[in-house]
Amino acid sequence: MAQEEKSAVEAVPAAEAARWLAIAKEVLEAEAKAILQVAERLTDSLARAVALILAHPGKVVVSGIGKSGAIAHKIAATLASTGTPAVFLHAAEAVHGDLGIYTPGDPSLLISKSGATAELLRLIPVLRRFRSPLIALVGNLKSPLARQADVVLDARVEREADTLNLAPTCSTTAALALGDALAVALMHARNFTQDDFARYHPAGQLGRNLWLTVADVMHRGEAVAWVGPETPLRQVIIAMTERPLGAACVVDDAGHLLGLITDGDLRRALVTRQDIRGVRAREIMTTRPTTVTPGASLKEAAQLMEDRPSQISVLPVVEPKSRRCLGLVRIHDIYQPELI
Repeated sequence: MAQEEKSAVEAVPAAEAARWLAIAKEVLEAEAKAILQVAERLTDSLARAVALILAHPGKVVVSGIGKSGAIAHKIAATLASTGTPAVFLHAAEAVHGDLGIYTPGDPSLLISKSGATAELLRLIPVLRRFRSPLIALVGNLKSPLARQADVVLDARVEREADTLNLAPTCSTTAALALGDALAVALMHARNFTQDDFARYHPAGQLGRNLWLTVADVMHRGEAVAWVGPETPLRQVIIAMTERPLGAACVVDDAGHLLGLITDGDLRRALVTRQDIRGVRAREIMTTRPTTVTPGASLKEAAQLMEDRPSQISVLPVVEPKSRRCLGLVRIHDIYQPELI
């Protein structure tokens, strides 16, 4: 933080800061309550919307304007990334040529808090000509949009979270959550799998963790510090210094893993032993280290390292049948920034 910004923050009276925090907490609680109320009012309309979308082999067109348009854009992206082809259509631009994205029968998901958005109502007669089934996600069940839709999703809220009851806060949160509920229900209906998710997310950390395997990023051969059980500690330190991966694999003559020596093992040995000249690798190694197979996904490797009381940063990679040690994979190899 810049010095000027830090000074400005420090200058805020404690009572004023406490008031801001209290307001923020009230907003979060109000939005959480709005989502719970939407969940309590959920009817078979959502199931009908799922069935309607599944019945059409094409895409879903999601439309809105203003803040509802921003929510529509996100819901379309979520649908598309979870197995339901979907595109966002700006409600105002639609009648100026963008209706060309439609093919006959494409369902429309129209989002509006009031249910009286002029740009959406203007589209309805045109969409009927496209034989587009209409799903309305609205905050007013008696609105013109709700009355003309084939399926209505109830996104009503008692009030907005701001003190003026004007800014779209609870209403947009409720609409977004209901759109997510629809997308996830469709995922289950389509039997959408982890492999499908990886196919649609080949880049970024999510895709990297699902798409790549340990074999794609592991260190092998001369890049790894290999030592035997009788290797003197001094030689272990030299090997790990020349190949700084954070660990050395202790193997027998056939390459089977006998143990692992990490940087932490070296530090503990130096602290607890007065004379290390006679110490051998077998005396300080971990004899049953956590291992991973080369075919495991990066997600599985990360879970082995992180989902434990004491996290570890390196895993020996072991061939499952022969139990030969093939190399090492580090947590840094999993969380690399490069795109694939």
